[in-house]
Amino acid sequence: MKTELKDRCSRIEEAYEFMLAYAAQGLRIEPGSGMGSQIRSMLITCEKSLNGLADVFTQIVRADNLQPTSAYENFITVLARDAEDAGASVQLVLAQPSISSQMVDNLNASIHLRALLTDLFLIDEIVRPEAASVPSANAPAESE
Repeated sequence: MKTELKDRCSRIEEAYEFMLAYAAQGLRIEPGSGMGSQIRSMLITCEKSLNGLADVFTQIVRADNLQPTSAYENFITVLARDAEDAGASVQLVLAQPSISSQMVDNLNASIHLRALLTDLFLIDEIVRPEAASVPSANAPAESE
């Protein structure tokens, strides 16, 4: 599941980086043949990666028995909401007949997408392998 999560996060981040470059081009209309354009492809990949993202993280939390349970459950609720909100924004852009650079720039600036990206950065710090080996600041000190 960690590989699945990493792959999803990478695809979302890659789409965001592409969107930054696309927004900088200043295109008034979408180049290419509409549905087949690269921006649409990246947005579709991003949307697919958002679907079920919280479920994947939930499975990791359960498999690794991460504690305290309530903290993870609360965050998973936030992650699910942020993924759904970001997905709705991406879907709205995809519904347009032509995707301009300005539209993508506005999507990039969306608080929904930014919140999701911040969630992903936080998750990455939690599930990376070396995170488990570092003592928590709240962990009791070992007696000498």
